[in-house]
Amino acid sequence: MSQGHVHIAIENSIGTITFFHPASNSLPGEILRQLAQAIYDVDENPEAKVIIVKSEGDRAFCAGASFDELLAIEDMDTGLQFFSGFALVINAMRKASKLIIGRVQGKAVGGGVGLASSFDYCFATSHASVKLSELAVGIGPFVVGPAVARKAGLSGMSELAINATAWRDASWAKTKGIYNEVFDSIEEMDAHISELAEKLANSNPEAMTELKKIFWSGTENWDQLLTERAAISGRLVLSDFTKNAINAFKSK
Repeated sequence: MSQGHVHIAIENSIGTITFFHPASNSLPGEILRQLAQAIYDVDENPEAKVIIVKSEGDRAFCAGASFDELLAIEDMDTGLQFFSGFALVINAMRKASKLIIGRVQGKAVGGGVGLASSFDYCFATSHASVKLSELAVGIGPFVVGPAVARKAGLSGMSELAINATAWRDASWAKTKGIYNEVFDSIEEMDAHISELAEKLANSNPEAMTELKKIFWSGTENWDQLLTERAAISGRLVLSDFTKNAINAFKSK
């Protein structure tokens, strides 16, 4: 439990992937790899017609990268491997043939905003504020940036990336297209998620696959692009500036 986990459940043609980590659902490398593999596994399972991705708990959806793991990176290869974890998850959602519904019950930071931006349709609560805090700890949202910009536009992504310590509320995220629907309570949100998932589970799978191809058109180079972006983050995380910034951030 202390290391977190990823669970898969398939019921009534709906595949639900749930991730958890005790540190506000932050995502260490192993959980990222498990999450990416879970997306591929459910996508390939003929019993699932649509996918829901969610995290456990009723507060933070995802706190992004694991600070402890970031501080442990001592060479560029390790840095590339760690940041490639976010690339793996984003690309898994991009390549999936099935539509993916996201459930964001609370705050999303850094990589968490990248996840929210990579869902094909994203539900959130009014408590689900967003922040790209990477620049504040000496890095930058290089890997998740393309996913965020795809939904929020370059202007929206730049606003989050530059003002890295400021939260933007769920209403802002909905206006920018990161969230599709926002509700005041988790219960109301879950009811609408179930309703849409059931509708999609009874829709034409071939039509949904063709739609998904259109939605992600123009991202065919992301395997290479996100790896290149991961290398930038992997290099920057080795600097004394970044190490000191992360330590200062942790002590707050």
